[in-house]
Amino acid sequence: LINNPKIILADEPTGNLDHANTKNIMKIIYNLSRDKDMTYIIATHDDEFKQIADRIFYLKNGVLEI
Repeated sequence: LINNPKIILADEPTGNLDHANTKNIMKIIYNLSRDKDMTYIIATHDDEFKQIADRIFYLKNGVLEI
């Protein structure tokens, strides 16, 4: 984040966190994406990210579904 990247790739950014910290991280990601015009590409099994996502893609059996 120091170099102010335009795109951030995140693999399970809340994978091992409790519910409260998951919400905190999601809020940080959401605010940075809006305030700093950053794009996040997040790979996750956590359905709560749907709340802050602009687009959702699913990968099923190796096939990308839009």
